[in-house]
Amino acid sequence: MRKAIATLPRVRFFALALSAISFGAFAPSAFATAPDAAMPHAPMLAERWRDGLDPAAYLVSEKLDGVRAHWDGAALRLRGGRAIAAPPWFLAGLPAIPLDGELWLGRGRFDALSGLVRRQQADDIAWRAVRYMVFDLPADAAPFRARAARLAELVAAAGRPWLRAVPQFTVANRAELAATLAAVLAGGGEGLMLHRADARWRPGRSEALLKLTPSLDAEARVVGYVPGKGRYRGLVGALEVEAPDGRRFRIGSGLSEAERRAPPPLGSEVTYRYRELGSGGLPRFPVYMRQRLLP
Repeated sequence: MRKAIATLPRVRFFALALSAISFGAFAPSAFATAPDAAMPHAPMLAERWRDGLDPAAYLVSEKLDGVRAHWDGAALRLRGGRAIAAPPWFLAGLPAIPLDGELWLGRGRFDALSGLVRRQQADDIAWRAVRYMVFDLPADAAPFRARAARLAELVAAAGRPWLRAVPQFTVANRAELAATLAAVLAGGGEGLMLHRADARWRPGRSEALLKLTPSLDAEARVVGYVPGKGRYRGLVGALEVEAPDGRRFRIGSGLSEAERRAPPPLGSEVTYRYRELGSGGLPRFPVYMRQRLLP
């Protein structure tokens, strides 16, 4: 693995076949365009990794299971723009420029973090365990490689232990990417993020930012509930959801007993994972992951 921009903990890699990934040539200037004008809190969103891409063109980082948070220089906000009730000490000393990142408690602790962030008043003690893992500078016009380097310098200068720059590193080829993904998954992580090193920041879905996970994931809106049967009698058996294209389907797997007793409210958005799309365009074997925080 090549030299990382920020320190990456040393891990023992092992082989993992990525039969769905093949790599070819890339155009170095494909994404080297000026950033578009955008609303203050419009985030840059990831597409999925696909065949024909060369991992050497990207900076790689772990995909964190946290809550997306944008720092506008004065307030910490959710993806939709709503301010987060973080303690004053947590915000003190953050750079007076926009930052993009995720609030994080550690691998597998999204539910605890989500409950904390939803509160109208900050729980000072609980926030002591939260880290703000930043990965981009939305207002910076430089290519991502330069933005990542500058971000690491800003975090070091801030000197706040809860403010961290997400480690960004390079991989030379398919084997290194496979080994890195295998190590992250073995440690309980979700997958990897790959950001074109020459890409300038722009809002919305972008081919410059990609995610690599062992299964597909998407979001849908809750429109109804299916009563449970057998051991789930009296509880919610499945969520009826609607995809952005209007297609409806049910998600029954992945819900805990507590979530079946108090399911995500109607109108809320949930994230689910699935293997593939069926012939009718619906996801096969959808599994509930989490409720998305509302703006």
